[in-house]
Amino acid sequence: MLEIILGVVIFVALILIFVIIIYNKFQFAIIEMEEAENNIDVLLHKKLDLLRRASAIIKKELKMEEFLDEINEETNVETNLSLFELNVLLKKSYNTFFKVLDENEKLFKSETLANIICDINSNEIDLVAAIKFYNDRVIIFNKLVSSFPSCILAFFKRYKKKEFYNNEKKEIFDILNDK
Repeated sequence: MLEIILGVVIFVALILIFVIIIYNKFQFAIIEMEEAENNIDVLLHKKLDLLRRASAIIKKELKMEEFLDEINEETNVETNLSLFELNVLLKKSYNTFFKVLDENEKLFKSETLANIICDINSNEIDLVAAIKFYNDRVIIFNKLVSSFPSCILAFFKRYKKKEFYNNEKKEIFDILNDK
């Protein structure tokens, strides 16, 4: 009788240890995703600020009335958009900005604009790295949510799959899941 009780206690302890390990994996993934989201938020707002500053200079230099007006509407951009939407909007604005720079070489004479361009490029490198880090953590989290036995804990904790910052990672994840 003592052996059966001891066996049950050991079995329950092993299951409890296993649940704790899986729970900790979820918590580490969540913490890392939140950290990455905070970094992305800071970098996107820095990019927004730099593009606004560059936009003002380009408007002045080229005597344009409208340039990157979609990012200059402060209330719309910063309050109504998610980070995913802000990222898409800033990508479009970034591409438009460099298209105008390519078409107007005289803009490179402005030292202030040259410094902003350098800052934008540096920020873009950091942003790409932060997004890659976030997407890598999302892959880990989504694997935990969708694989057995961790999916049981995900069900009880109501964890849902997270979205990627670009569709490329999502397609890779879907391909790996199909195998």
